[in-house]
Amino acid sequence: ERFQLAYAPHFGMFRHHAGDDLVDQIHFIADEGFHALEDNSMTRRSVADQERIAEAMTSRSMAMGVFVANFGTAFGKRSFTSGAAEHVQSFLADLEVSVEVAQRVNATWMTVVPGDLDPKLQPEFQTANAIDMLRQGAEIFEPHGLVMVLEPLNPWANHPGMFLSRIPHAYELCRAVNSPAVKILDDLYHQQISEGNLIPNMDKAWDEIAYFQIGDNPGRNEPTTGEINY
Repeated sequence: ERFQLAYAPHFGMFRHHAGDDLVDQIHFIADEGFHALEDNSMTRRSVADQERIAEAMTSRSMAMGVFVANFGTAFGKRSFTSGAAEHVQSFLADLEVSVEVAQRVNATWMTVVPGDLDPKLQPEFQTANAIDMLRQGAEIFEPHGLVMVLEPLNPWANHPGMFLSRIPHAYELCRAVNSPAVKILDDLYHQQISEGNLIPNMDKAWDEIAYFQIGDNPGRNEPTTGEINY
């Protein structure tokens, strides 16, 4: 039977069962009862692979989950915090490409990571710069009904020095931008490390959360293997 919720495995999670071919993995995932898939690397795949993926997912009535819209920023580059024109233009160009990819693979949500902190600029100015940048990005996504989801990343185990690490800060950004195209990706693995308090923060930010990712801590392993009370 299919899962009731749209749990979305990532390519590679079942390659030992299904092999390396992406379409074979899709069919295996569907056979196991999943009806969604996510792929951080979608924008880096060839158009031919994107079309193959979309065709296979359509044939199995599967939904596309997130892919990463701004890969350079996701690794701590091209930050939203400086307000530099070249960073803004790079981000907007990434979003234009992401619109094309989203249309090709029937996606709605794209992960956006706002990059690294600026050690020479007060936090309030950095937040204001990020809001301005996101508002410009929202103008690209809104006409297409697409949604960028801001992912806070933990600073301790995986992503030191990043601008966005907490759900309340992501909520502040979303409320300030005030667009249906800018929401939160609440990754419970990251948030357990960054701040804990998962359910109260979920409740408080609920109206701005569009997507969840799950994993347990330590180790980002399967739910119920660690300290999070799934």
